[in-house]
Amino acid sequence: MQQRFFISGDGERRKRTSSVCSNESLNAGGIPLTPRRISWRQRIFLRVASPMKKSPSAMQLQDGCDGNELLPLSPLAPCFDEDPLISMLQNDDSQDRAGEKKNSEELQSLWRKAIHQQILLLRMEKENQKLEEASRDELQSRKIKLDYEEIGTCPKDAINMWDKKLLNFRAKIKCDMEDIHATLKDGVPKSRRGEIWQFLAVQHRIRHRLPNKQQPPDISYKELLKQLTAQQHAILVDLGRTFPTHPYFTAQLGAGQLSLFNLLKAYSLLDKEVGYCQGISFVAGVLLLHMSEEQAFEMLKFLMYDLGFRKQYRPDMMSLQIQMYQLSRLLHDYHRDLYNHLEENEISPSLYAAPWFLTLFASQFSLGFVARVFDTIFLQGTEVIFKVALSLLSSQEEHIMMCETFESIVEFLKNTLPDMTKPQMEKIMTQVFEMDISKQLHAYEVEYHVLQDELQENTNACDDGEASEKLERANNHLKRQNMDLLEKLQVAHAKIQSMESNLEDALARENKMKSLIQSLEQEKAFYQKTIEKICRYLPEEALSDCRQLLKEVNCSPSKILK
Repeated sequence: MQQRFFISGDGERRKRTSSVCSNESLNAGGIPLTPRRISWRQRIFLRVASPMKKSPSAMQLQDGCDGNELLPLSPLAPCFDEDPLISMLQNDDSQDRAGEKKNSEELQSLWRKAIHQQILLLRMEKENQKLEEASRDELQSRKIKLDYEEIGTCPKDAINMWDKKLLNFRAKIKCDMEDIHATLKDGVPKSRRGEIWQFLAVQHRIRHRLPNKQQPPDISYKELLKQLTAQQHAILVDLGRTFPTHPYFTAQLGAGQLSLFNLLKAYSLLDKEVGYCQGISFVAGVLLLHMSEEQAFEMLKFLMYDLGFRKQYRPDMMSLQIQMYQLSRLLHDYHRDLYNHLEENEISPSLYAAPWFLTLFASQFSLGFVARVFDTIFLQGTEVIFKVALSLLSSQEEHIMMCETFESIVEFLKNTLPDMTKPQMEKIMTQVFEMDISKQLHAYEVEYHVLQDELQENTNACDDGEASEKLERANNHLKRQNMDLLEKLQVAHAKIQSMESNLEDALARENKMKSLIQSLEQEKAFYQKTIEKICRYLPEEALSDCRQLLKEVNCSPSKILK
């Protein structure tokens, strides 16, 4: 029915197409055409269609149409800014005037293609809106992350140099390290810091190949997140303690804390020996402020394995002990007065420097200063933390010397020292770039191991002597115990002798009492006989009185006599 409506005959089609075209349209001969009626399908299409930048023929070529469907272009073809339907109808009318025929299938095909393109345009607009919203969210998140005050300013020349170097970031082209050192000394733009750290990591790996035995397990970040860790409770407890004042980490279980938890969880599963240590959370937090989770995970692996920081987090803490010894030796050799002052007050480096080394200064110092320290660490490695620690202590030597008690020194090192001004921080970082202590650190580490071996040898050689000394001490102790027992024995003998003499006296008194009792018994018997004889001569009344008297005195002869 539709086909019959549009094509009822050649003459009828010419009649209808002549009434559609506008007065401004021209036929093949350049004669103005009268307007015609537009079908309801064309009106719908005109409502939804938007102006195209390409001609219908170009659209058909882009959509992969057959060449048979292309409309022949007249010398007066419509310009690219016109509505495609009007152009199509104009061309169609011109062609009809020229005697060419088109069926309804070709028109329907053109309509379907135009509607399909319009749907694609609408979808593209929606996707663009989503991308714009995601881009705004990312910019807002990035702005929150980088909410810290930089140390120094990065000049435009340095920014341009970094832009040129970052072009070779993906290509992994080896760059001149002296040039990189000079550029890094000039400064690092905060917005590009994460990319620059990744660039420095690539440059390090190009020059230093990590042995296979020391490389981390080949497990992807997404696979690690699917697993469970035994360190989950410890990580959750420390989330609120890591950068508690920074807006990215303040929200409880917000985006910052969730990213930090994922990163720490993944590393605890990757490195079974280290697992999780409190200091790692601050290092991971600094990385997250400058890059995405997966990028931060790769950089954390670089710091731990390639640069060797994981040694100081091992359960035995042997590497941290060596570091404390190295720092003490640096103070002893370069700042003797400060070293003596700290030793007199029993201030060991582990009291103040252990948090510096384990968190890479992130737990106590400002983020701008910490970010600058990380810049240097990615370039020079572990020796940077010794340079920074030595510069901090030497810059505040006069104030530390003025503290005369243990408590005042510890208070100054933990609270006052980190609260530095920007010029002081810039001066310290300048000293760090100019300082070279790699040879000394290596010598001190060898020295530590030599002293450890000597102590072990002396311990083994003195085992026999120590055993004899222990026996001698035990013998002297037994002798003292023996003397004490002899004194106690003498006292006991004296007590026994006195008790024996008292016993003899008691026995003598007992014998006397026994003899006295015997004499009294004899006397009693004698008096009883005497009384019985007397009673024979007494009358009955006197006898009863006498018997009563005997009962009262219990037959005691002495009382009777009285």
